[in-house]
Amino acid sequence: MVEDDRTIALAVRNRLAAEGFDVRVAGDGQDALAQYARAEPDLVILDRLLPGLDGLEVCRRMQAARPVPVLMLTALGEETDVLVGLGVGADDYLAKPFSMRELVARIHALLRRVERAAQLAAEDTVIRVGEVEIDTAARRVFVRGSEAQLTRTEFDLLRRLAERPGQVFERDRLLSDVWGFSEAAATRTVDSHVRALRRKLGPDVVRTVHGVGYALVRR
Repeated sequence: MVEDDRTIALAVRNRLAAEGFDVRVAGDGQDALAQYARAEPDLVILDRLLPGLDGLEVCRRMQAARPVPVLMLTALGEETDVLVGLGVGADDYLAKPFSMRELVARIHALLRRVERAAQLAAEDTVIRVGEVEIDTAARRVFVRGSEAQLTRTEFDLLRRLAERPGQVFERDRLLSDVWGFSEAAATRTVDSHVRALRRKLGPDVVRTVHGVGYALVRR
């Protein structure tokens, strides 16, 4: 966990230790990168605002060194800040103040997704929907022959939509299928990731059905 607020860091460490996790705490970006290289963690909880190197740069460097699931904590409510975080490799985000129960649920969900992705990767499958080609084994996506750099979560969301092109998925179902949990208050997470997909794949790839959810466009 990378968090400069010692009170929050200790509270989270104690709760996660009670859940059976081995938790290391770093108070700034440089310490985080040093510990990351030594410990090779299964998951990183990363504060967006840090002294020195900010959370975005720390996330970028971690993902460049060795991809890892990242849950970003942010006190910033603006959608732009969320999208920037997702763009540098964060898999999910949680706004402060947060409940320990929700934090634990999201951590378990992220770890389950990593296991599921490894299982799905064994299925050597290429899915083509319109101008989008998804190589599920290599976890690579191409649009009109050019590769799009997606985060782990963006890829998982796209793959789920691509399994049923044209079918409308409700937001809470996508939360359950992709993130591993379903809470009405968290549907904005889906919206943010859909916007990130549109920026990388094109504005018309994912269709919004207002009041319901999203569908991958078949063309």
